[in-house]
Amino acid sequence: QVHLEESGGGSVQTGGSLTLSCTASGYGYDSTFCMSWYRQAPGKKREGIAVIASDGGTNYADSVKGRFTISQDNDKNTLYLQMDRLKSEDTAVYYCTADPLSCYSGGYSNPKYWGQGTQVTVSS
Repeated sequence: QVHLEESGGGSVQTGGSLTLSCTASGYGYDSTFCMSWYRQAPGKKREGIAVIASDGGTNYADSVKGRFTISQDNDKNTLYLQMDRLKSEDTAVYYCTADPLSCYSGGYSNPKYWGQGTQVTVSS
C-alpha cells in the first residue's frame, strides 16, 4: 500500500503564489514511481496538471505551463507543486498521485494512488 498526504492548500489573491507538498509513505512506495498532480474544479472532471518521472523529466498541461513547477525530493519522499501567477481559473481541489508504471510508459494517465485532495482558492 501507498499513502499520499498533501499539504499547503489555501486561499490566495490573483497573481499570488502557493506551494503544495505531498509526502509518500508505505511499504509499497518506490522512488521510481511516476508522480503527478491533478486538479478538479466544481462541475469539471479531474485533469492532469503536471507530471515528473523518476529521472526528473517533467511535463505540464498547457493551462499551467510556465506558471507551475513540479519537483520532488526523493530523499524525503516528497512531491512539490510550486504555483505562481495564480488565476481565478486555478481554483480547484488539487490531488497528488502516484503510479508504479514509468511516466514514459503512461504511468500518469490512470494513477493507482491518490491523496485526499487539498483546496486551492484564488480570489479577486
